[in-house]
Amino acid sequence: MTHETLAAAAAQLPPEAIDAIERAATSAHRAVHPHEALFSARAAHIKQSAVRDVFDISMRPGLVSLAGGNPYLQSLPLKRLAETAAGIFAEEGLTALQYGAGQGTEELRTQICEVMAEEGITDALPQNVVITAGSQSAQDVATKVFCNPGDVVLVENPTYVGALNTFEAYQVEVATVEMDDAGLVPELLEAKIAALQTAGKNIKFLYTIPSFNNPSGITLVRERRQQIVDICRNANILVLEDNPYGLLRFDGKPLEPLRAANPADVIYLGSFSKIFAPGLRIGWALVPEHLQRRYYLASESVTLCPPTLNQMLVSAYLRDYDWKGQIETYRGLYAERCAAMLSALEEHMPAGTSWTRPEGGFFVWVTLPEGMDTYPLLQKAIDAGVVFIPGAAFSPADGPSNKLRLAFSAVPPEAIKEGVRRLAPVLREALAAL
Repeated sequence: MTHETLAAAAAQLPPEAIDAIERAATSAHRAVHPHEALFSARAAHIKQSAVRDVFDISMRPGLVSLAGGNPYLQSLPLKRLAETAAGIFAEEGLTALQYGAGQGTEELRTQICEVMAEEGITDALPQNVVITAGSQSAQDVATKVFCNPGDVVLVENPTYVGALNTFEAYQVEVATVEMDDAGLVPELLEAKIAALQTAGKNIKFLYTIPSFNNPSGITLVRERRQQIVDICRNANILVLEDNPYGLLRFDGKPLEPLRAANPADVIYLGSFSKIFAPGLRIGWALVPEHLQRRYYLASESVTLCPPTLNQMLVSAYLRDYDWKGQIETYRGLYAERCAAMLSALEEHMPAGTSWTRPEGGFFVWVTLPEGMDTYPLLQKAIDAGVVFIPGAAFSPADGPSNKLRLAFSAVPPEAIKEGVRRLAPVLREALAAL
């Protein structure tokens, strides 16, 4: 595969899709070089790219990508935002382009508390908020602060590919807990904790995406939320709550985050990537007061300070724009697109397949019959003009998966319907071969 072909693939798919496809691969070529002896043990746990082996794609007009969970930025007031950015440069450029506070600007940390109040976290204090380079950086800091090699992190099955990459890099053992349609199952969580503790394992935290889980779209029901935190508290296990989609509930108010009633037991991760713009790379962690200092110092040691210009632009957006109205716009857009995907699945999917019905967020999780592996179907789907993410990307296990993730957020309804229509024959053929 040439560099030109890889560049074409990267241009065709979002980075998240490339990253997840790499995780789903089963093998990778590695060049032998003396410098490889210099790698740390940690580096050996970072997945080698397998795109060269399994993903040979060139630029193709008309490819429908149902792979990447990108927000629909076309609905933003881009011209006005350009004027705002220009104004920041003209009036506050020396501040915007200078080093800033390691914890983030006080204005933005205060505004973030107001954003979280919209979800139900009403007691957050700016001094306990740490601005990060997206919630991905916040996950990295939490793992670095709390985990030694060999420690255990609990995750939902399935879970976010970026978090799995982080845990692997820090040589952390990942233990999965199953979900049902109502989210993480408390009884299974208790049983998993008991089994790991009996085996002498040191469990540090539960990483969870309780609202519109990536990749499954499943939401942890209200009745289980406090129960999950109580189980972890009783075992002296922190909860790392990742909630980038919480405000994007299609109908009704957001469910209260786990953090709302549990300020001492939950580290809450938020992000402007889904409710504003991912390119700004601004996220945050709301850290319990007794843990804040260590967490902040670890974050500062990596980024020194979050980008001041980006923070000032986010602050201006929250201060001068109808950001709540924009979220309502997003909710309507994503609800329409989710409905289009569910309708297309009902119309085109072969018998034997099933899928989740999310109440918000970006994703639908499709399940094929046992014994099928969705990864080998990826290239066939691309040939048919559509792309998805194989389910193996979202599990720490190395085996095949009969699942796949479809993203509806960035694709117009008619294109979603066409993408599903193209995917259906690929799955039908695979089913017939069983």
